[in-house]
Amino acid sequence: MRILYCHCAYAQVVPKDVKNEVLERLASSGVSFDAVPDLCEMSARKDPKLKELAEGEVRIAACYPRAVKWLFNGADVTLPDEGVQVLNMRVETAENVVTALLATNEEAA
Repeated sequence: MRILYCHCAYAQVVPKDVKNEVLERLASSGVSFDAVPDLCEMSARKDPKLKELAEGEVRIAACYPRAVKWLFNGADVTLPDEGVQVLNMRVETAENVVTALLATNEEAA
């Protein structure tokens, strides 16, 4: 299971305290994760790294699931129908996002 964290550096639509707490808690958890500055910017550039980030099972901390799906589509990358969970830092608490990101596969089922 891959964890992908988007810092939403350019859009600035995610509350700063939520995204900072999620990042700090991920970093202190000891769990491996990928952090990107901004998925919107990566999509606009059609960054080839998005294809790698979308492979396999992935939990994504970003914004609205539909927006994340279209960001990948905009970069000509299709997120799989199964095994992808998008956590919305715009509306969820940092606690809820971190709990879902770090849940074991059994807990997440």
